[in-house]
Amino acid sequence: MDNLELITRIEDLEREIAALPPGNIATKKIKGKKYYYYRITKNKKRTETYVDFGQVEELRGQIEKRKTLEAELKKLRHLLPIEKTAKGNEPVHSFSTYTRIGSQLESLASPVRKYRHRECYKNLSDYVFGEQQDKVFILYGLRRTGKTTLIRQVLLEMTPEQLAQAAFIQIKTTDTLSEINADLQYLEQQNFKYVFIDEVTLMADFIEGAALFSDIYASSGMKIVLSGTDSLGFLFSRDEQLYDRCILLHTTFIPYREFENVLGIRGIDEYIRYGGTMSMGGINYNKTSTFASKESADEYIDSAIARNIQHSLKYYQNGGHFRHLYDLYERGELTSAVNRVMEDMNHRFTREVLTRTFVSGDLAISARNLLHDRTDPIDLMQNMDRESVTDIYRKLLDILNKEEQTVEIDETHGYQIMEYLTLLDLVIKVDLLHFPNVNLREKITIISQPGMRYAQANALVNSLLMDEKFNTLSALERNRILMRILSEIKGRMMEDIVLLETSLAHPDKMVFQLQFAIGEFDMVIHNPLTLTCEIYEVKYSEKIVPNQYRHLVDLEKCAATEHRFGTITGKYVIYRGESNEFEGIHYLNVEEYLKSLAKELP
Repeated sequence: MDNLELITRIEDLEREIAALPPGNIATKKIKGKKYYYYRITKNKKRTETYVDFGQVEELRGQIEKRKTLEAELKKLRHLLPIEKTAKGNEPVHSFSTYTRIGSQLESLASPVRKYRHRECYKNLSDYVFGEQQDKVFILYGLRRTGKTTLIRQVLLEMTPEQLAQAAFIQIKTTDTLSEINADLQYLEQQNFKYVFIDEVTLMADFIEGAALFSDIYASSGMKIVLSGTDSLGFLFSRDEQLYDRCILLHTTFIPYREFENVLGIRGIDEYIRYGGTMSMGGINYNKTSTFASKESADEYIDSAIARNIQHSLKYYQNGGHFRHLYDLYERGELTSAVNRVMEDMNHRFTREVLTRTFVSGDLAISARNLLHDRTDPIDLMQNMDRESVTDIYRKLLDILNKEEQTVEIDETHGYQIMEYLTLLDLVIKVDLLHFPNVNLREKITIISQPGMRYAQANALVNSLLMDEKFNTLSALERNRILMRILSEIKGRMMEDIVLLETSLAHPDKMVFQLQFAIGEFDMVIHNPLTLTCEIYEVKYSEKIVPNQYRHLVDLEKCAATEHRFGTITGKYVIYRGESNEFEGIHYLNVEEYLKSLAKELP
């Protein structure tokens, strides 16, 4: 394990441990019956909470996992000894936190020397090397979106004199504001000017005491960069402790152009399969993909998203801000609700979506399209046990049906979960308009990390492969059906990606999908200032086929659109083939189109 891999593993362990319960399970016998209690000691005070018998094994497993990870973490830390240095005749300071200075910073930064910069790198660089602003810089976003790499790249840009005045602090779950304050006081006395504090939200008292960094140290001339995966924790701090005293940079959304330019990998298919994080096998960046398997995607949803929400709410206002989500958190069903959002991303986020008996939308759509295939139609529903396949799929995604939920989910649960997912930049909404009543607007909910969505599609494929009835088909037929299903899903995802990135690139325009009584325009870009619009179809195809643009040349649809949104200045088909023009329709290569979009991050 090289230095970078060691540091990355240590950081991952810190995050995993933070989400697992400490303490142990105790048993008591009362009148011959055994009762279980969750026992924890904090600030030298021991507390016990009764644990229902049905939850004992799960809690015990989490506690054991934490102990195992803590043992691994202890061993790995010994491989990275902290370098203690003193200036002049000053005594060596014993850091309370895991602080790296001097040559350790060179070792920390050197592994990313060949990595390309994300587009947001300039924002961080301008803060560190620019004029003093009396504000802290907050670098936040979900795991594997390049936060620590950005800090390492800034360290590489420093002169030897600047590097000698820099420190990198890795926060542990056991650290407190008091301890980090003591270390910052020492660094200030030693004339350190640049302090990078990673995973600062792991501290239980960070949200309530974050003003320490801006009011004491940034205002005294220090450049303080705070980073971490707990996006909600930072947003809560911005609205209170750090109000008007911080600069925010969110790294979660990674558009296609960055996926290609930074990772060195080209292709919409690769972005669909792995997009959303900076972990993808490639020329210029990390070697492994976060979404390489359904299991790794599950772990990411659980630890990077659901636990992010739980961790933030637990420490914000001393746990008083859970609102209606506390019951879901207590019963361990928040992850199930998050998974349900992923599957139902194109539906209203309402009680019906969260509580109805689960049916895969992808499965139904694929079956319908296979039945109407022009060359070789097949009735998928007659060649599989739909109930069995759906049940397997549901279990793979850890989705609870209504009768299995111990908490009755209402609309308030749904809306509040959506609020937090939106704050995390995980979901973004695009307008869906209807003719003739275009004033009645619906929303298309798009997940900003396509790799996560595709991992669920692979779970669907696996559920089909486990079905006995489906396996009576020949290997050739099974493969054709599975490839068709995945192709349908990729097509829907490509359409969402184009809608999402176009809407972010044109904040001054209306970007929406327009549905008619029969047919639709996959995307419309309307300029309200010039009273013009452009109409688009998005097709997961490499070939030019007249049927692709039949709606774009429909005179009634075009007349209705121009009447409402102004002159149509262009008709386009975005597809996977080469850019071209055919019968007045402009064909645009999807990768070229996405790379041409202006940089407008959310």
